[in-house]
Amino acid sequence: MNNGFLKITEETRKIVFILLFAGSLIAPFIDPPIALLLGLATALVLGNPFIALNKKATTLLLQISVVCLGFNMNFEHAMQAGQQGLLFTIFTIAITLAAGWWIGKQLKIERNTSMLISNGTAICGGSAIAAIAPIIKANDQQISVSLATIFLLNSIALLIFPPLGHLLRLSDQQFGTWCAIAIHDTSSVVGAANKYSEKAVEIATTIKLERALWIIPLSLITSYFQKSKGKIKIPYFIFYFVLAIIVATYLPLHVPMLTNKIGGETLFKWVFLAGRKGLTATLFLIGSGLSIQAIKNVGIKPILQGILLWILIGGVSLWVIEATVR
Repeated sequence: MNNGFLKITEETRKIVFILLFAGSLIAPFIDPPIALLLGLATALVLGNPFIALNKKATTLLLQISVVCLGFNMNFEHAMQAGQQGLLFTIFTIAITLAAGWWIGKQLKIERNTSMLISNGTAICGGSAIAAIAPIIKANDQQISVSLATIFLLNSIALLIFPPLGHLLRLSDQQFGTWCAIAIHDTSSVVGAANKYSEKAVEIATTIKLERALWIIPLSLITSYFQKSKGKIKIPYFIFYFVLAIIVATYLPLHVPMLTNKIGGETLFKWVFLAGRKGLTATLFLIGSGLSIQAIKNVGIKPILQGILLWILIGGVSLWVIEATVR
């Protein structure tokens, strides 16, 4: 049980937690960064009475929310964004994995932990760690340390990237691309872009999910060199996201009722807005999954590796984006 500092009955803890979660889902003044901080505060003060269900709930809600975001995108624009980010994606994944291997060796970090942090930084955070861990036969301690490291950096990124983007006067296209490359988890990528603009959300989500598909070839390559028969986890929800974009782009042309206005917005627009609120609630759950023990278990070296990799990928990608993306 993830109990906080506040000593109350378990029943009261559950009621308060549910009310806070509902607030993060429906309150108009709670945006992704606030939801994350609210979740963190809840974990430390109240505790998470549903910690055993938290990971599954977070994963499911994130996937549903991302698919809903697809209903506000144009297929041709999404394809263009994906094509523009393809070579950049390959380049940044390669240099991140190479740098992660070298930094891990220099810091004498246990091999599996170093590999998990490197893959989590290079591709898509916790999803990449979950996919690679069984292939390299990582134990629970190695997985928890890697996830905690990535989670801490994700939390910081969600808070600092939007202000940095405005400070650097990045365009929506530039900021969306930067988020997708330099922030680890899909939830924090979309959360940061959501704070910036709708256009940034479209760019960031498309490039990040394209990036997430690299879990498949990298898992196969890792499995080959490890001579492992571990099952590869394919992120199938990405295909539903693409389907949602196709439906939103082409179906309204043939089904007039879907283009009717509902309170000034189209039906697909309402689905998109529901996805944005679902993402906000997802970040509350992510924050509420933190425990003091998880932070203590990380240690300084894995965090240092994560920070150095993050600075590398963030700096290089920003330099390239400012030079090539308008």
